[in-house]
Amino acid sequence: MPDTEQLIINGCIARDRASQTRLYDFYAPKMLVVCMRYSKNREEAEEILHEGFCRVFKYINKFQNAGSFEGWIRKIIVNAALQRYKSKSSLYPVIQIDEMKTDLANDTDLYNALDVKELMKVVQTLPTGYRLVFNLYAIEGFKHREIAEMLGISEGTSKSNLSDARVFLQKALAAKKKIMVS
Repeated sequence: MPDTEQLIINGCIARDRASQTRLYDFYAPKMLVVCMRYSKNREEAEEILHEGFCRVFKYINKFQNAGSFEGWIRKIIVNAALQRYKSKSSLYPVIQIDEMKTDLANDTDLYNALDVKELMKVVQTLPTGYRLVFNLYAIEGFKHREIAEMLGISEGTSKSNLSDARVFLQKALAAKKKIMVS
């Protein structure tokens, strides 16, 4: 696609359906993976994907060829996911979890025992606020200040949600590992 990317972008700007279809067919599978991290299930992820691509086609004329086109699309998709949840729910901590002494990142055996699909399912079980902050911080690489601005929460809430998400994941992964061992 990169060789013909500008031609397809130009076609999309001209509202050419064939170009839009080619762009969607090429990028939708990759962006669905992004949407799955922000959603509770595949149906919700597909709704986010649809909303995101509607925005991609609406604003494609704003793409300035600065950076990668895929990165530009990804940013729109992530923003579509965030907008969906900002309008539907509170992003403050939803549950209380007892403190755990172990750190999620140190349990490499746990990661090795799970495949990506299983890990994705566990991330999808996180409460919405935790899932958003976890994805933005751990996967997308945003700082707590940026996350706070994006989600309209305090920096402290972002840090708290990340900490609680890690504890939640630690417990869920430990339970899954226990089931796998039995």
